[in-house]
Amino acid sequence: MSEDLEQSFVKQLRENQNIIHKICRLYTAGDDAHKDLFQEITIQLWKAFPKFRGDSKFSTWAYRVALNTAITLYRKSTKSVQTVNYEKHQFFISQEDYNYEEEERIKLMYQAVYQLNDIEKALVFMYLEDKDYTEISETLGISEVNARVKMNRIKGKLKKILNP
Repeated sequence: MSEDLEQSFVKQLRENQNIIHKICRLYTAGDDAHKDLFQEITIQLWKAFPKFRGDSKFSTWAYRVALNTAITLYRKSTKSVQTVNYEKHQFFISQEDYNYEEEERIKLMYQAVYQLNDIEKALVFMYLEDKDYTEISETLGISEVNARVKMNRIKGKLKKILNP
């Protein structure tokens, strides 16, 4: 990979790494699992980056890759995932500390979201990130109307879960 492409990737990842942290928080429980998923998503983004054509924003593309990676690993959670000791390897990007105080304030919401299926989780995440339905539908590969209908149903589910 060329040095320019490498620098472009590092810059884009630095600017959008909070997206990955939020996805990791939705699909993991605990700091070690969070770090492992963050690392796996970063690897998948790195592998796929040469194919990124720029037809959409990097953040939209990163959402899609990160969500697909998280969902795939979540579904394979019954199998053990081998990890590499990352301290032995040099990284291009330093990971920012995740704000765990904020996590405590929204713990109830996360508990409710954990009860949703994979697509519903992704939809809620993007909705809470103020993504419009066009971008949500593009990222998840569903129609805009379907995204709106699903979100309205999810809101009802979450109300029932949070206010029994």
